[in-house]
Amino acid sequence: MKIKYLLTVIAIVAITKDSFAQYSQDAIRFSTFQTGSTSRIKGIGNAGTAVGGDLSSISGNPAGLGFFTHSEISITPEYDGSKVNSTYLGQFGTASKNNINFNNAGVVIYQQLSTAKGRDKSKGWLSINYGAAYARTNNFYENINYGGKNASNSIGDYYAKLANGDGGTIPDGSLESWAYQHNLIDSYSTTGGGSEYRRNAFGTVDQQSNAIRTGGQSEVNLAFGANYSNKLYIGVGVSLSDLRYNSYSVFNETGTASILVNNNDANVGFNSGYIQNQVTKGSGGNIKLGVIYKPVNAVRLGFTFTSPTFYSIDDLYQESLGTKFNNGSNYANGPQDYQLSYNLRTPLKLTGGAAIFIGKYGFISGDIDYIDYKTTHLSTNDSYDATFDNNNIKALYRSTINAHVGAEARVTNMFYLRGGYSLQGSPLKENGSDIKTVTGGIGVRFGSYYVDATYAHISGNQTVYPYEIGAASPSAALQKTNNNAFLTLGYTF
Repeated sequence: MKIKYLLTVIAIVAITKDSFAQYSQDAIRFSTFQTGSTSRIKGIGNAGTAVGGDLSSISGNPAGLGFFTHSEISITPEYDGSKVNSTYLGQFGTASKNNINFNNAGVVIYQQLSTAKGRDKSKGWLSINYGAAYARTNNFYENINYGGKNASNSIGDYYAKLANGDGGTIPDGSLESWAYQHNLIDSYSTTGGGSEYRRNAFGTVDQQSNAIRTGGQSEVNLAFGANYSNKLYIGVGVSLSDLRYNSYSVFNETGTASILVNNNDANVGFNSGYIQNQVTKGSGGNIKLGVIYKPVNAVRLGFTFTSPTFYSIDDLYQESLGTKFNNGSNYANGPQDYQLSYNLRTPLKLTGGAAIFIGKYGFISGDIDYIDYKTTHLSTNDSYDATFDNNNIKALYRSTINAHVGAEARVTNMFYLRGGYSLQGSPLKENGSDIKTVTGGIGVRFGSYYVDATYAHISGNQTVYPYEIGAASPSAALQKTNNNAFLTLGYTF
């Protein structure tokens, strides 16, 4: 069975006015966000669960706030460079998109706890530190283009499939009714004396898909962490999440169709464009519980529990169809609006990590995340039955492991070198690939100020289907890469 994981929007759709899209794909899209972090932690592959003492602890493991012995503030802008190479029906294509975002900002306030006179000041509860941060956790900016000559089928086959599934009566205002009005499909007699809808296009058609995506996910985090005897560190955090996803796509097909002109059969050239536009906004929240334990001074063991994020989402989807024939006939329908509000619960995440410190020379760190995407859940309401999408989530998606490893070397009292690697497991059972990230960075400390810079190269593959007609569905192989840069400017006080 082919897995429909379409990058053009949620799916190329329109079964009825009330059930036009598969929200399961968006549910997974909004569940694959990353932990927000500073350039330093990004430089070590985001393996910061057990490190502590970094402003990333506010949005990562809040127990790490317990390591601070001073107050601190930082900001992190980012540059994102996206490139998508495609292969469709033997033809190569490419598209790129560059943008600048505000990735991270945080502040921690150090509060030393008083101890009784004469008491060992290295024992008991030593400090409670408070933090607040903004973190960008997902980036949807990218352009995707692919196209080629298709001698096997047409998007008209998809329209005909929808029409044949209507039980003999095409609903007014549906995509298949537009295709019928545009002479892209027609009713043909079958050998049994019945009829069925088929495409009017014949021979080879030229197909081109273009998609523009923008938006992202972010969190505002409030957290505190406590230090017990410089041995045990605990923390709690609350995150208020926000998402915005915009996708505009056009699937264009050019060819020749057999249509009636003045009640006579004629072969006429045509050009048809199917447009989809999606605007999705949402907000939600989750909590984080964390702990870091030092069995010995050189070793730190960390664990973080991140609860599911509960989102309230508003979705606006629009579709249009326009067709022009060389004989001067023009048709246009849409945009047709479909609005829906629904609730989404993302999977919980369990993270374990360890860091080994090599005296004053640096450290090595590693993290493992466990996420079960099958537990992603959409809630049914008065205008939306989520049963179909929830069943799709269970059937098409799986649990995954994300792995992060990195190291920091202290070259001098002022200069640091960092490197890291991470592997994000694909949530798809089929036709998905893991996302690999290689990072490198530097850090400079001078007095109360510091500057950290990190470069990240992110790569992954995907197979997408512009329309679904069974085993003959055409597919595009996408190679996606991102070359991103992050710069953190910080001050301790």
